Amino acid sequence: MDACVEGTGCGNCVIIGGGDTATCAKKFNTESKVSHVSTGGGASLELLEGKLLPGVAALSDSKK
Repeated sequence: MDACVEGTGCGNCVIIGGGDTATCAKKFNTESKVSHVSTGGGASLELLEGKLLPGVAALSDSKK
């Protein structure tokens, strides 16, 4: 977690994801010291891989 906080402090975009990682950030009071904390571990990885997620697709289609 220290490396994540340090990376954010250097101006990097640091996204942590997954229930256990989010719990760790909360436990060590670092939630506000990184760019984004997501509870969707697997879904977050799929989104970063460029996969289309059904919920995101539905929201995107609703704007049309």
